[in-house]
Amino acid sequence: MTVFRPLLVFVILIAAWQILVMLTGVQPFILPSPAKVATALLDRGDVIAGHAWITLGEILLGLILGTILGTASALAMGYFRTARQWLLPVMVVSQAIPVFALAPILVLWLGYGIGSKVAMATLIIYFPVTAAFFDGLRRTELGYLDMARTMGASRWAILRQIRIPAALPSFASGLRVATAVAPIGAIVGEWVGSSGGLGFLMLHANGRMQIDVMFASLFVLAVIAVVLYFAVDALLKRLLHWQPDTQPSND
Repeated sequence: MTVFRPLLVFVILIAAWQILVMLTGVQPFILPSPAKVATALLDRGDVIAGHAWITLGEILLGLILGTILGTASALAMGYFRTARQWLLPVMVVSQAIPVFALAPILVLWLGYGIGSKVAMATLIIYFPVTAAFFDGLRRTELGYLDMARTMGASRWAILRQIRIPAALPSFASGLRVATAVAPIGAIVGEWVGSSGGLGFLMLHANGRMQIDVMFASLFVLAVIAVVLYFAVDALLKRLLHWQPDTQPSND
């Protein structure tokens, strides 16, 4: 049933798309039919796959770097008061600047290669991971902390054995959000300037009025994003198997 429902929703959306095209008679250069998109996906599958691997690599590298930096920042803010006083305002100010506005600057600094796209993805991923993990660290149950201090535990022992395990569910939530938004950074970076990737392919297909290719690339990007999200979600559930799912079931 878990697999059937998403497939049913997908089929319904495709059917509604086909019906909309048939009833409105919209031109293919505005909205191609699902059949035309599927044909483009088959005819240009090798080209789309090559660009998809580039984008996937950018997303994965950005996700890894953003998670590492976000985790380290949250731990530093949770352990050192000075780090919290300096890093927290910087994080808040950084979110006031639209990350999309930084894309041309990153391309200028890091070039048209993979570096600028990974940097964009890292910047987008960094904040939700840091904010969620730090929020979990500072919301540890006070009773556990008081008991640990009474027993003479050090700050490092409290952080390692109590605060970090208690904050892992919040960290997992932040990582899920980061995984969902990770493709944004890579695609925006490719739009600003690149020599490969799905964003690059979509931009050039749009300029050449190959709208079916553009939609096919968008479909592949959506599949990558969904598969990556559910893969990370399954991994987190496996690692945090001790955390019960309290969501009520109506089935």
